[in-house]
Amino acid sequence: MKGLEKLTLSSWIQQAKTKAEQGQVAVRIPQLAVANPHWFAVHICCESGKSVSLGDILCVFPLMSTIKPFSLLYLLEHFGAETVFGWVGVEPSDAPFHSLKQLVADRGRPRNPMVNSGAITLADKLPGKDASQRTLLFCQWLNQLAGCQLYLDEVMLASVRLTRSTANQAIANYLAKTGHLENLETALDTYEQICCLSGRVEDLALLGKLLAFENSSLASQNRRIVNAVMSTCGLYEASAQFAVRIGLPMKSGIGGGLVTIVPSEGAIACYSPALDTVGNPVAGLAFVEALSQKLELSIFG
Repeated sequence: MKGLEKLTLSSWIQQAKTKAEQGQVAVRIPQLAVANPHWFAVHICCESGKSVSLGDILCVFPLMSTIKPFSLLYLLEHFGAETVFGWVGVEPSDAPFHSLKQLVADRGRPRNPMVNSGAITLADKLPGKDASQRTLLFCQWLNQLAGCQLYLDEVMLASVRLTRSTANQAIANYLAKTGHLENLETALDTYEQICCLSGRVEDLALLGKLLAFENSSLASQNRRIVNAVMSTCGLYEASAQFAVRIGLPMKSGIGGGLVTIVPSEGAIACYSPALDTVGNPVAGLAFVEALSQKLELSIFG
C-alpha cells in the first residue's frame, strides 16, 4: 500500500459517507438499530508498521459476520483443513446468507463457512464444554494472537437472544436433522455469542493483520485458505461482483464492520452501519473500492 500517505483519505471518506444514504441500518436486532447510519470509521495497518485511523474510531460495534473468517482460521489451526472441510464446503452461493432453501438443495451440507449455515456448523465444533467457554477461549486466542481487545457485549447478546433469527433457528434445525450438528442449542448459542464479540475498528484491523502477514503462530497454508474463501464468499452473493471491482479478500457483517486483506501489504477495517440489500456496508465498500482502484491493490494484477 505504498503511496497511502500521499492520499487525502478524509475527502474519500466524505465521498463514501454520501453513499450511506443508499443503505439502511439493520433493524431486526434492536441494539443494532440504534446505530447512526452516518457513522464511519477506518483503520489501516501497513506492513511498515504505520497505521492510519480516521473518522468515528471510538465507536464500539459487534463483529457479527466479520468474525466468520477467524472462527474458520481457529478451527483450521486446531483440526486441519481435511477435517474442517469435511464439515463445510467452500463453494460460493448466489442465495442470501441466511438461506434455508440453499441448505435444503445441498441436502444439509453448508455451502461455505461465510454463510450462516456454515458458521453455525463451525460454531458447533469450537473447543469448549459449552457456548460460554467456547466463546471465551476463542476470544482469548484472538486477543493474544492479534493484540486486540475484543470482549463479549452482553447487552448486544441479550438483544440478539430477544429477537433470535427464525431463519437461523430453521437452519440449525435442518442441520441437526441431517446430522451436521452435535448439539443444536449449543451451536446456536455459540454462534450468537461469537457474533457479539465487539470492539473498535482498530481491533478489526488487527484481526485482519493475522491474515495479511506471515505469523510464526499460524500456518501459512491456513491463512491462504481463509483469504481464498473470503475472496469468493465473503460478501455473500455480491462476492463475484466485488472481486472484479476491488479484487481483495473481504468480509462484511450486519453490525457495519468490513475487513479487507491486502496480502503481504496490510489490512483495512471499516465501520459503517448502513447496509445494502445484500447485507454489506455501503460506505465501507465504496471507500475500499476507491482505495483499491487508486493504489491498484487488486490481487489479480
